[in-house]
Amino acid sequence: MASAAALAAVGPGAAGSADSATGRAARLVPALAVLVLLVAAAGWLQRQPGGPALVFALCAGTVLGVALQRSRFCFYCHARDWAERRDPRGLLAILLAITVGIVGYTVVLGGWMPVPSAGRLPPDIHIGPVSWVLVAAGLAFGAGMVVSGSCISAHWYRLAEGSAASPFALVGAAAGFGLGFLTWNPLYSLAVADAPVVWLPAHLGYGGALALQLAVLAALAAWLWTRQGPAAPSAEPSASAAPVDRRLSAVLARAVTGRWPYWTGGLLVGLVVVATVLRMRPLGVTTTLGSTTRAVLSAEGWVPPRLEGLDGFAGCATLPGAAWLTPHAALLAGLVAGAFAASFAAAQFRPRRPTGRDVGRGLVGGVLLGWGAMTGLGCTVGTLLSGTAAGALSGWVFGAALFAAVFGGLALQAAVRRRAAG
Repeated sequence: MASAAALAAVGPGAAGSADSATGRAARLVPALAVLVLLVAAAGWLQRQPGGPALVFALCAGTVLGVALQRSRFCFYCHARDWAERRDPRGLLAILLAITVGIVGYTVVLGGWMPVPSAGRLPPDIHIGPVSWVLVAAGLAFGAGMVVSGSCISAHWYRLAEGSAASPFALVGAAAGFGLGFLTWNPLYSLAVADAPVVWLPAHLGYGGALALQLAVLAALAAWLWTRQGPAAPSAEPSASAAPVDRRLSAVLARAVTGRWPYWTGGLLVGLVVVATVLRMRPLGVTTTLGSTTRAVLSAEGWVPPRLEGLDGFAGCATLPGAAWLTPHAALLAGLVAGAFAASFAAAQFRPRRPTGRDVGRGLVGGVLLGWGAMTGLGCTVGTLLSGTAAGALSGWVFGAALFAAVFGGLALQAAVRRRAAG
């Protein structure tokens, strides 16, 4: 009975019933090696131009990677949990992350621009144009999530778990960015150039924008809560009857190897969203991928020499040249490294040989993700999280279109399964 309780305390990352303290310690060796490399990388970055910002970005990315991997924070997975089981915890965690971001951004932007006014936007903040092109980008991105099984941020941390589809999804996303560059100029002339760029505080004031957005989030949370299905089993077994030292050991083991509560992931993601805007530009995870793709394709002459208006928009818009020593590149490196450390510690790095289906869904879904992210000036992180936190109407529109596509795709998949079974 004691061994079963110990195994339950370890959580879903356990290697089996024979998992001893020595085995758990051995699993920590590669995780500690990753952390040592991160410390060395931070020391090297500190000596580069802009070193403090680069080190901060690396640390913020590491925290984000650990939080995403340990809490399984994934926009698509949380939506699927609701669609299939009426489990609201994941979607509530997303709403929590947005809430923390909105409150934090309101304080920060209120200090930078005490009196918001129409026609003036905070520099570098992710506030984009609102048109049917943005809706199309959100729909494409949501469809890409359904096909590939994750959003771009989740594919980055799932590399650390040995996902068979994620490498192909990221390659496909790069191709999708290339496709987006080819379609940008016609779409810009057709609908983006004259589209309104709506910053809610400029029209409602900080207090009005905060109240409106919190009211919408509260209504969504109440709707989810009142329509949830049967309670899901807790991911954290109770150890209240155990001695204090054993309870402490169980808590530490769960922190390293078990799944963190949903709300923990939402809270940490929201805090990282706020922290990054204080020390660097707003949080985003596609700038480096998109900029590298743009530089490579431009060198081959496959991208129009001029992308109309693109470099003037705030958001995860790509940059003309590929640069690796940037805060966003350091943040992305920290995200992947932090996810690897968390995955190694929990024995969840389990690579397998990809099947043809893995390759196909990764590439096709990735193209949709990349086109949607490029055209929408960001993804679930850059446009949805950072955009809504800033009070940008574009963030809300992109998010609504994205989730409409996700829930529509999940409903279609369920209908196909029912038809096949019947």
